Amino acid sequence: MPTKSVRYRKQLEARGPDSEPRSIDDGIDAVKRMAEIKSDRAYKNGRKRKDPDQTVEICLHLGIDARQADQMVRGSLSLPKGTGATKKVIAFVEGDLADRARAAGAVEAGADELIKKIQDGWMDFDVAVGHPSMMSKVGKLGRVLGPQGKMPSPKAGTVTPDVETAVREYAAGKLEFRADKGGNVHLPVGKVSFAPEDLKANIEAVIAHIQRVKPAAAKGQYLRRVCIKAARTPSVMLAVG
Repeated sequence: MPTKSVRYRKQLEARGPDSEPRSIDDGIDAVKRMAEIKSDRAYKNGRKRKDPDQTVEICLHLGIDARQADQMVRGSLSLPKGTGATKKVIAFVEGDLADRARAAGAVEAGADELIKKIQDGWMDFDVAVGHPSMMSKVGKLGRVLGPQGKMPSPKAGTVTPDVETAVREYAAGKLEFRADKGGNVHLPVGKVSFAPEDLKANIEAVIAHIQRVKPAAAKGQYLRRVCIKAARTPSVMLAVG
């Protein structure tokens, strides 16, 4: 059986019992306390371990059957306080839209030449945005982009006539989400260095948005469990309605 590290055990002690859900304020405070605990160990060559600004994540366990198309939860949203990270965005467009997409922040923009570049193995981007007129051509990339979650989709807001706005929003950190097979939605909500009120604003925005997109076919309790954690800490359960 794997053993817990010294830091992890200290973090559990700092968090305290997690048998009861906490308020968002108390949850954020617990995550920040745990994230402040540093590793006592250095690398074998003596170099000290770095402690980067950890991403704070939220996980929402939903009362849905993700295998049913009418209960799938997916979409996109922009957080009021951002995520502390930017994304590399490409745009499938033709003509002068390519120049406008680049001006809006796209790292690459184009039509046939961009499709060919991806077919040849180039994947150095995070989000792909496409104009509706391009999707008949982009469809051939489904087997490449689909498994990585990068295929443009109208439901996710990445297929749109307003390519410039989409590029600008996703480059600034707009998030796509999709429930996994277990009915869970995972999203970043900021960095440990964020002010508590900024993390709270982002967490509340995610919870409110997920509640708004509840599928009509979902029955029973919808929002079953909500947890937050930093990238290198245990999770904290939140009390939400």
